[in-house]
Amino acid sequence: MAKNPLKQLAGETAIYGFSSILARVLNFLFVPIYTRMLTQVQYGVVTEFMAYIAILQVVLVLGLETGCFRFANKEGEDPRKVYSGALLTVFGLNLAFLACMVAFADPISSALGYEGYRALIVYVAAILFCDSITAILFAKLRQEHKAVKFAVLKTVKILTETGANLLLFFVYPAQPDFTYPIFAIFISCVLCLVLFVPDILRLRLIWDSGVVGRMLAYSLPLMVASLPGVANDFLDRVLFRYFDTSSEAWRASLGVYQAAVKLAVIMNLFIQMFRYAAEPFFFQRARDKNSKELYAVVMEYFTAFCGLVFLGVIGYIDIISLFLGRDFRVGVGVVPIMLLSYMLLGMLFNVSMWYKLSGKTNMAIWITLTGLLVTTVVNVVFMPRYSYWASAYGHLASYLVMFILSAALGAKYYPIPYKWLRLGVIILLMGAAYAGIRLCDGAIDPMWGRLGVNTVLILAYCGAAWLLLRRRPIPA
Repeated sequence: MAKNPLKQLAGETAIYGFSSILARVLNFLFVPIYTRMLTQVQYGVVTEFMAYIAILQVVLVLGLETGCFRFANKEGEDPRKVYSGALLTVFGLNLAFLACMVAFADPISSALGYEGYRALIVYVAAILFCDSITAILFAKLRQEHKAVKFAVLKTVKILTETGANLLLFFVYPAQPDFTYPIFAIFISCVLCLVLFVPDILRLRLIWDSGVVGRMLAYSLPLMVASLPGVANDFLDRVLFRYFDTSSEAWRASLGVYQAAVKLAVIMNLFIQMFRYAAEPFFFQRARDKNSKELYAVVMEYFTAFCGLVFLGVIGYIDIISLFLGRDFRVGVGVVPIMLLSYMLLGMLFNVSMWYKLSGKTNMAIWITLTGLLVTTVVNVVFMPRYSYWASAYGHLASYLVMFILSAALGAKYYPIPYKWLRLGVIILLMGAAYAGIRLCDGAIDPMWGRLGVNTVLILAYCGAAWLLLRRRPIPA
């Protein structure tokens, strides 16, 4: 009997999601180590280089992951030639990039203000080399529905990075510095590539310029389209170098900001979990009679739960902030802004499904470019005076503008009957509970008394939101 395709999709989604969520959880659990054993400046350096890696990864894969999916399933194309061509193309580009970085590591490190740290430049280039190649190989596993192998290799990579970090910070006798986290990633990426060697040998590489040309013609525009989204998430980290309040203190400001962002990642983790489940769900339900009404209801429940996550973090911030080293807690004030930003990002995911479902994906480029422009303007104008506060509000403003644009365009091209008044009431309930928490913050002492009152306020929000939501039936 053939396997149920929906059950297969749901099962694979859960497996793929496990490794991604594990990575985020472990990354979050390392925050107490980084913020206690590294200085603000050192953590700022780690953050800067991670931003470079995130942006360059998009460029150096050339969008060929998606290109492989399209052409390996296209009639008349040989999947072996597709993956061979993609792998050889990415290998050639990244080998040239790695060679350039190794050759010019000294002047690059000096230009960035890290003279004597040429190894750091080499580590970053090697990470990009390994990750770009394995990206094509992981795509092949997804194409072949080898979800378990995919998850095992990803998990081995994650655990290797974790183990390397633990050894470097707690066993290696030297004074910890900013190279440790990046070197741990380097070790995990090299191991992952080595584990893929048998797959590469079995592929028996073939070069077909015609196949590669067709794939690049399809994939390069996708790479260009995805760049604004990645840049929107990481551009503020790069801009600290040029626009923060003090040319000498910008790395410390960046380190404090990144630590605060890590506390808000709890919201982002929930959104990532939701996206793994929701995206296939939305497509599967697209032909149902009441699909649009169902999408609107999902939006209400999603918003209400995001409100609970927001209040949960803020209500217990006295405890959660202890995750950070003492020197990093000065930035905790931006946590509510980043939580709200991520909440808007999740709501944006919901309202942006219209262009995926309607096929008008070209609209996504303009919406994301607009968000990138907002991020850039807010940071360039306000960062010199307000430092990382400008970065936090830049994200909030960017996601808000993209949300409004996407909702307005969706109402025109793929109308979904969102109940904006009900959504507004949910947000007002969240705002009222947040106001109560803030009032208690300065009025109630000791901390346990505040936590008790905050718990009551959060429960009151849950009860009010539930009474509101249950009044609307869920479409079948």
